[in-house]
Amino acid sequence: MPRFRALFTLFRLQAWWLVLALIWMPFAHATPLRVISLAPHATELAYAAGLGPNMVAASAYSDYPQPAQSLERVANYRGVKLERIIALQPDLILAWRGGNPPKPLEALAELGFTIRYLNPNTLSDISQFIRELGDYSESPDIATRNANAFDQKLAQLNAQYRDAEPVPYFYLLSDTPLMTASNRAWPSQLFRLCGGKNIFADSAAAYPQVNMEQVITRTPKVLFHTGEQPPDSWDSMADLLPNTTHQFTWPLNPDWLTRATPRALNAAEQICTALDKVRQAQ
Repeated sequence: MPRFRALFTLFRLQAWWLVLALIWMPFAHATPLRVISLAPHATELAYAAGLGPNMVAASAYSDYPQPAQSLERVANYRGVKLERIIALQPDLILAWRGGNPPKPLEALAELGFTIRYLNPNTLSDISQFIRELGDYSESPDIATRNANAFDQKLAQLNAQYRDAEPVPYFYLLSDTPLMTASNRAWPSQLFRLCGGKNIFADSAAAYPQVNMEQVITRTPKVLFHTGEQPPDSWDSMADLLPNTTHQFTWPLNPDWLTRATPRALNAAEQICTALDKVRQAQ
């Protein structure tokens, strides 16, 4: 009998704990996680991870997806609004090491704010960050779905262009001064994915300043730019390149090309299409 009473008492305690847990559950998420992003690519990654409903503020130029356009702006290329960020009391701050000034972020960390740095170095890092941010989301299945879709698309492009004939290219980052991106810079990964051969791959700088003569002597077969129209100087450049014609001057979406987000593979598809046309014309 004593043993029976002990078991009965234990059962009642377990039952009470279950009741309390069920009562508490609706209140556990009564205050949703508050998230602030300090870089456009971090904003996109947050939404891809299912954190859209949790976003309370973002950086300037955080324009994708569309709901991000209505978020309060608390950062730009000049710095961050430290006092405003503190007032918003975020549970999670998504930052960009190298793109955000370190001192305000150090101050936020000292105040106890949680800061997650998002600095993708490779294309595969994109899906990894989405999955990691999904751990903060109330809908982690969104992160899993988007990360898997990205990985599948990346694997498909890798398989399709792994043995593609290399095509020398020049990417115009800036017209005045004339600047490009070497293999040390983020965009080069997208060109390499499609079989592009960077004519300034060996530059020591990530974004070197070059001149027209250097471009011409390295004879690219395709020219890329991110403006709506190529600069006037490109007409004379194309005329001096025997293997390049005006039809092989291609515009690229700058946001797709420069942001480490799932949309980067949209830029890759643009590049792959251009390089395929060059290969077909040879």
